[in-house]
Amino acid sequence: MAKAKTVAAASHLRTEFRKANRSETTTTIGHLGKWFATALAKTGRGIGDLYAMPFKNRRRGSLHAGRWKVALGSAFLVFLLLTGSVLVWALKDVPWGEIRDGSLKPVVVLETADGAPLVRQGPYQGPYAQYNQFPPQLIDAVLSIEDRRFMHHFGIDIRGIGRALLRNFEAGSVVEGGSTITQQLIKLQYLDSDRTIKRKIQEVVIALWLEWKLGKQEILTRYLNSAYLGAGATGMPAAARIYFNKDISALDLPESAMLAGLLRAPSQWNPIDNFEGARQRTAVVLDAMVANGKISGPEAEEAKASFAKLHPTTPTPRSGSWFADWISPQAGEIAGSSPGSTTVRTTLVPHLQQIAENVVKRALDREGKAAGASQAALVAMTPDGAVVAMVGGRDYKASQFNRAVTAMRQPGSTFKLFVYYAALKAGLTLSDWVLDAPINIDGWSPENSGDRYHGWVTLAEAFARSLNAATVRLADQIGLDNVIAAARELGIDAPLANTPSLALGTSEVNLLDLTSAYASVHLGKAPVRPRGIIDFQAAGQPKAFRVGLQAGPNVDLSPYQSDLLGLLQLVVERGTGRGADPGTFAAGKTGTSQNNRDAWFIGFTKPLVAGVWVGNDDDAPMNGVTGGALPARIWRDFMQEAMAEPAPNEASSTGAMIDGRGAPQSCNIAACSRSYRSFRPSDCTYQPYSGERLLCEK
Repeated sequence: MAKAKTVAAASHLRTEFRKANRSETTTTIGHLGKWFATALAKTGRGIGDLYAMPFKNRRRGSLHAGRWKVALGSAFLVFLLLTGSVLVWALKDVPWGEIRDGSLKPVVVLETADGAPLVRQGPYQGPYAQYNQFPPQLIDAVLSIEDRRFMHHFGIDIRGIGRALLRNFEAGSVVEGGSTITQQLIKLQYLDSDRTIKRKIQEVVIALWLEWKLGKQEILTRYLNSAYLGAGATGMPAAARIYFNKDISALDLPESAMLAGLLRAPSQWNPIDNFEGARQRTAVVLDAMVANGKISGPEAEEAKASFAKLHPTTPTPRSGSWFADWISPQAGEIAGSSPGSTTVRTTLVPHLQQIAENVVKRALDREGKAAGASQAALVAMTPDGAVVAMVGGRDYKASQFNRAVTAMRQPGSTFKLFVYYAALKAGLTLSDWVLDAPINIDGWSPENSGDRYHGWVTLAEAFARSLNAATVRLADQIGLDNVIAAARELGIDAPLANTPSLALGTSEVNLLDLTSAYASVHLGKAPVRPRGIIDFQAAGQPKAFRVGLQAGPNVDLSPYQSDLLGLLQLVVERGTGRGADPGTFAAGKTGTSQNNRDAWFIGFTKPLVAGVWVGNDDDAPMNGVTGGALPARIWRDFMQEAMAEPAPNEASSTGAMIDGRGAPQSCNIAACSRSYRSFRPSDCTYQPYSGERLLCEK
């Protein structure tokens, strides 16, 4: 009778385990504890019955057998208690929901304005591919070399572990691992790399749970999208683009075998750095596919022969990574925590970016040493603020610091635009007179370049010649508060000191904001906010959404635009900016900070607005470099080469060019986020109090 009850208790234990695995809530510690408590109670009752057996009904042999059963039962209880405690300790901090949803690492894929991949010089992850997008020969290659029994085991391959242990023992070192693809996925995405008992327990339990919860296809899909494959490529889609410039679905057999071979040691067998090693590893993969019955011997030999024709090379980066670094946080906010990938199309125009990089490098190589200038930055945008090129320094590999966005430097005379805009708003005209003579304000006496003064001059002449004394006197006349207000209207958000020297650009700004302010003059509306995103489309969504422009004040500059354009055009035609003349319509302003530490030229042609800064990171003075010299020449060379190419399609900045996606609906993320707490950027929807999610149409 007691034996039957003990067996029944054990049977109940197995039943409870099955129920727990079928339950959605088995992943919580509370339910794990409940399961163990129930199991222990049932088992305890069965063992307790052994103690209650009448002694007279026991024979001597039965007595000994009963005592052994009691001892074994007690040991089993202790084992269950210890196991339960260990599991509770090991699994209490596992993010089960995030693992199930695959939302720990959302993927953001950046594209250029024409829809091409925006390949960075750093790590690159391509769009998330679904299972049916991976070619069958790639899946066969991966399973043959990494986990031949993947479709048959339950996340932990006992046979594979035993085989690996035997081969490692025979070799006297670790030559083979026993991890399944499921375990490798867990290591890649969900757990740290610590080799602790706690982590090993987590790995085993999560592997079993993932197999039951996700299934084989989803596990393999996640693995192929997240494995590192060398040369900065994360995931098979990125590797296909990096090594072969192909979509993942277009890979052939030798290409598939090569990528599968990289999984074990991507740095060692990277074909760009070790082509012969990659060839040998590919041959191993093809032989494994033959042994696994996936291809025939002749097919393998043909693939090995064709491998010699492969020429994997990393594509020339389509953008300066300064731009990608600048836009990635904004793209990440759009994607949010959406599982899968979100494709974000940016405003960057590849051929303009290449021109910008070449012009900056060539100028510094040619003149930088003699000029005492080690760095330069360039930003180009359309008049409405779409950034089409961004160079943040001389060499991104040497320094990722973005001097176009992050560096705050004194703008010098480029700030005078705001003084003269304030003067026009105060009712003055360009033909009004201002005295250009030595001036002293509270002990401060600004000097003109060359210490030359011109007496009474018109506002137009004072601006074109960039006369410091005349500009300071004008700012004092109209009021510094009005100058600051004018700068704010045109989009300058940096702190501005209310001191007389402000008129000469002593308060620091960055190149991106200053260029945007000049774009406001070109557009005739202010402020122009620099932007780098056209539209975005989340995986599984049927259409893309155009990013709505930021809401804010909209100042009509039309009453003053003609005069401001005239001032800026005069600088290029016969003022300090003559070195920037590209031979066609151009308007702009030079700027030089004290002791030639910073030199600027900001201006525009009809299609483009661009700003250039030249200087040194340590703020060291240059050898007499002014804004009308090296910066003006860099600006001129960029504009001449840019306009020699087809002008950037203005549709790329308005979102009208969609490359087959269909006309996107605008999604004003900022306005929608303010209005709805449940707003989700990935599909531009919010959750009302009842019913399905609705599209935000603000």
